[in-house]
Amino acid sequence: MVLVLFPHSDLRTAKTRPALVVQADDLGTGLSQVIVAMISGRTFRSGHPSRVAVDLSTPEGRRSGLLTDSVVMTDNLATITGTAIDRAIGTLPMAGTDAALRHTLGL
Repeated sequence: MVLVLFPHSDLRTAKTRPALVVQADDLGTGLSQVIVAMISGRTFRSGHPSRVAVDLSTPEGRRSGLLTDSVVMTDNLATITGTAIDRAIGTLPMAGTDAALRHTLGL
């Protein structure tokens, strides 16, 4: 989990928000970029197979570094430069996110 400058869909504006890094470590592409999934505090957006709820009342939720119950939205991915990452904020187990990514990407 990281805090990033996440681009809006118009690609002209952005908002600082939490995101989950979803790319493999050390891809070796030579590019300073990272693929992230948007995280929203609007929990009513959960309930879709491409989204993962993060509940702060669970041990995993507390390790996430998030301030509120949230939703990892694997249907809203962005490729950002490494410089857009402000800092790491926590961790999240990837099992649920892997399933959501498989649904989103049709794998």
